[in-house]
Amino acid sequence: MTGWLADTRTSYDTVASSYAGIVRDAVTTQPYLRAALALFAERADGPVVDVGCGPGHFTAHLVSLGLDASGVDLSPSMIELAREAYPGIRFEVGSMTDLPRPDASVAGVLAFWSLIHVPDDAVPGVLGHFHRVLRPGGRLVIGYHVGDSATLKTQGYGGHPMKVHVHRRPPERVGALARDAGFEIEAEWLLDPDDDVPQAILFARRPPLR
Repeated sequence: MTGWLADTRTSYDTVASSYAGIVRDAVTTQPYLRAALALFAERADGPVVDVGCGPGHFTAHLVSLGLDASGVDLSPSMIELAREAYPGIRFEVGSMTDLPRPDASVAGVLAFWSLIHVPDDAVPGVLGHFHRVLRPGGRLVIGYHVGDSATLKTQGYGGHPMKVHVHRRPPERVGALARDAGFEIEAEWLLDPDDDVPQAILFARRPPLR
């Protein structure tokens, strides 16, 4: 593993404990995230995978909503924390560039702020893997930073060193990338539009068999 993947893995191994402490209460404190997860759970008819699951907090919430949810993350330290916190849930180390799931095996893919470190030229391949592992009619939900820039993050989450590029993308580009990968767009939410860095959530699906 080289390049941006290796840098991302090392960075999140370094900040794992601090990051987990910061995001642990995200579901309870952010109602729009909670609503997005509830909608995802309502519409995903079968097993789902949380890609870039970090310490597992969103995966665990999906399980609490009745889903058969599992998590995948590039960082072994994040997966270790997730397994410790939620021992009854399946978590494994893996990359979204080679997603460890069989073709058409899941009813939903959640990618909450896990594409933000993926370079533009690698995003189509990642979305292709999301499309590949989803059953026809399966749901995809992507959370991301809104903007049109890429910045190098050298420190974060408790002041620990990092080396990751953070990509902010406009909704029209994210939607176009999803369509190019074969997805149908169902809804787009813009969150905190007056913040310095707004957030957005895209709801899409792999088209059902006709």
